[in-house]
Amino acid sequence: MAYYSLSSFVPLIIFSIVFIVGGVEAKSRAFFVFGDSLVDSGNNNYLATTARADAPPYGIDYPTHAPTGRFSNGYNIPDLISQQLGAESTLPYLSPELRGERLLVGANFASAGIGILNDTGVQFINVIRMYRQLEYFEEYQNRLSAIIGAAQAKSRVNEALVLITVGGNDFVNNYYLVPYSARSRQYQLPQYVKYLISEYQKLLQKLYDLGARRVLVTGTGPLGCVPSELAQRGRNGQCSTELQKAASLFNPQLESMLLALNKKIGRDVFIAANTAKMHNNFVSNPSQFGFKTSKVACCGQGPYNGLGLCTAVSNLCSNRELYAFWDAFHPSEKANRLIVQEIMSGSKAYMNPMNLSTILALDATT
Repeated sequence: MAYYSLSSFVPLIIFSIVFIVGGVEAKSRAFFVFGDSLVDSGNNNYLATTARADAPPYGIDYPTHAPTGRFSNGYNIPDLISQQLGAESTLPYLSPELRGERLLVGANFASAGIGILNDTGVQFINVIRMYRQLEYFEEYQNRLSAIIGAAQAKSRVNEALVLITVGGNDFVNNYYLVPYSARSRQYQLPQYVKYLISEYQKLLQKLYDLGARRVLVTGTGPLGCVPSELAQRGRNGQCSTELQKAASLFNPQLESMLLALNKKIGRDVFIAANTAKMHNNFVSNPSQFGFKTSKVACCGQGPYNGLGLCTAVSNLCSNRELYAFWDAFHPSEKANRLIVQEIMSGSKAYMNPMNLSTILALDATT
């Protein structure tokens, strides 16, 4: 999960450069998204998988009031970042609408259920694992080159903003999925975390090799505090200590790895978003952010509405603005807005080495 505290929002005027290439007008910078269900905008709709959000009440607060494949009641984090870029939302890579000039906007490669590791989320069967998302990114660049030429395509990718959100499922849907899971028998938790970090570094290096030069990397949120874990592992409404420990080990090592990668490369390519630290404010004081609860999901069933999927027969809250969680795992649109506000203007304690407003200002001068 990814949650952020609310700090003062610094308005930013983004000047878009308009250019004509091959008869196609492109505005703003391209935006690419990789990761799991927190940022999937509908790729899984095109797959034979159980990890889907293509039925009501998902999308109840989206402009169309219909499910889109986003694991949200409305907009998700990539949508809201796109709005900050002054651009339309990136389409899922598998969408047949992603062609022609729509390719200039970027693409969303994320797929619900996946993790850093290939064996994460095997229960969902047909999902786009990280190695495949990167293969699609290569394929995308070839498609873009066919429209605007190889040189312009390379420039478009180099100047793009990238968001990657992955890692939580490697704990929830792998290590802790069942008692005595294969991975938990293979590794003690500290060693498993180190293994994840080393595998993640390989993915990020590949992403850099493919041309990404500004990459927002979110850590895990407070894994043990989502409604699903409160229902299954928590005691008396308290967060699961085991999953909280996992997050507390993973996130600092992720940030250190990103800063080391930047040092190796010689520039600030990777930006660490300290999502667990940011989310603690929601957990400890939800009313400060206008939420009635950060424990009970808006949509679901069982304790904390944390058991099973959000479906048409689930309990459904009447006012999504009062809930930090939309379903058992995912933030509400209101929470997503607070997350993106923090991505834009958060201090170095939350966005290291800089926030997105600073990135956009710096890149506008180069």
